[in-house]
Amino acid sequence: MPGGGCVGILAGAGPLPAQVAAAALEKGKSVFVVGFRDFADTARLAPYAHEIIRLAAVGEILAALKKHGCRELVLIGPVRRPAWRDLRPDAEGARILARLGRAIFLGDDGLLGAVVRVLGEEGFIVRGAHEFLDHATGRSGTLGRVAPDEQAQQDIARGVQVLRAMAALDIGQGCVVQSGLVLAVEALEGTDAMLGRCGKLMQAGSGGVLIKMPKSGQDLRADMPTIGPETLENAARNGLRGVAFQPGVTLLTDPDRCIALADRYGLFLYGLTTEDLKEEK
Repeated sequence: MPGGGCVGILAGAGPLPAQVAAAALEKGKSVFVVGFRDFADTARLAPYAHEIIRLAAVGEILAALKKHGCRELVLIGPVRRPAWRDLRPDAEGARILARLGRAIFLGDDGLLGAVVRVLGEEGFIVRGAHEFLDHATGRSGTLGRVAPDEQAQQDIARGVQVLRAMAALDIGQGCVVQSGLVLAVEALEGTDAMLGRCGKLMQAGSGGVLIKMPKSGQDLRADMPTIGPETLENAARNGLRGVAFQPGVTLLTDPDRCIALADRYGLFLYGLTTEDLKEEK
């Protein structure tokens, strides 16, 4: 990735937008952040040049990005999809929505992929957050002191199968499996809410396993699976025994703390291996 230039960051919720900003500065780039009102963590964005703008005020967003000379863009941080009746787009927003067409009625992957395409047509180069946070995408194998046992490995394999089946329907990036039983799949509610549901569904015996991985063919510039300290806290709170993820294509918002929490709670934190991801013939 060439040095110099201004990276525009379209910031949803959570710590990742600020982490991308810091990483871009370390790579010799300048940054400008557009924080989406009601979503972005303004305290975390405070050290960086930024504006807080309403999600549907697309004209204002594009003007701010162009004013700061941003050519590269990163979309990072969750944004709850609004009801269209509440969106109130400005004139530029209405034009962009018209260009998105039927994609606005698709699942997140289809919609976000269309957003990336339109931004490219507007003259921006859309980068993935992992291009800046390459230290935070994990590695294969056990990351902490606890390793998955044979039953957990079987549950991980089952979860990989489930997520591959879900990918064709653009449903989600996570599921929870316990002793071969699928307790929950992630949909619009997100991982933390899914884990909250699992606490009431957990069966007797060893706890469930959370598996996170991107959908097949997913555009990682628009959306990547994410695991953070809250994921480990919620996993422990709701009776899980571990978390498995696909390394290289999953963001860990704070890898060291995630590992420390896994060790504290006696959970495994495990990066899927090539063998785990091998498709059955």
